[in-house]
Amino acid sequence: MKFLADACFAIQNATVKPAAWIFDFDNTLFESGREIFPIINEKMTQYIEQHLRVDRYEANRLRKLYWDQYGATMTGLVRHHDIDAVDFLDKTHDIGDLSEFIHRSSRLRHLLRVISGKKIIFSNSPAAYLKEMLRLLRIGRYITDAFSIESTHMNPKPSAIGFRKLLRTHKLKASQCVMVEDSLVNLTTAKRLGMKTIWVARNSKRMCWLDARVTHLY
Repeated sequence: MKFLADACFAIQNATVKPAAWIFDFDNTLFESGREIFPIINEKMTQYIEQHLRVDRYEANRLRKLYWDQYGATMTGLVRHHDIDAVDFLDKTHDIGDLSEFIHRSSRLRHLLRVISGKKIIFSNSPAAYLKEMLRLLRIGRYITDAFSIESTHMNPKPSAIGFRKLLRTHKLKASQCVMVEDSLVNLTTAKRLGMKTIWVARNSKRMCWLDARVTHLY
């Protein structure tokens, strides 16, 4: 957490202070990779098997292919297979009781409380999932908005369409924002639009175009 706090301090004390902090959710604010993501991935694979009538190997291949190609499996399925996006999101994010996955952090609540400006979550997850997770994590009071995939009109990151929709909704300029995210492809869009960028990553890679890199939030 200290690494992010230092990055936040440096950016907040720069000449132009950010009007908004835009946080990715899964594996940025909330470390879901080892627990929730495998369940969602399995549900996506099953959905592809059933709706495209392919075997498990092909379903996994398509899930990974579209994730790598578009940043969201849903985008590829809609574009190439005419899959209903709402139905796909509902079925693949129907995990049941989310409370068993929750690890609350007082340090996260403190960080969100003390940094100035709007705090916006920008996620490719559906709204119902985000709402429930924020309730369980007890950080909803510190969040200005949870900008879900529905908020982008089904134009998930890294598409610039979703980014521009968020900026218009909150009457922000890209230059006023800091994007905190674990995905480099999403940060590439943010940087191209003019945002400051903080990459949440445990590896040792350095990208000269990033404004900061931190190992994790927790």
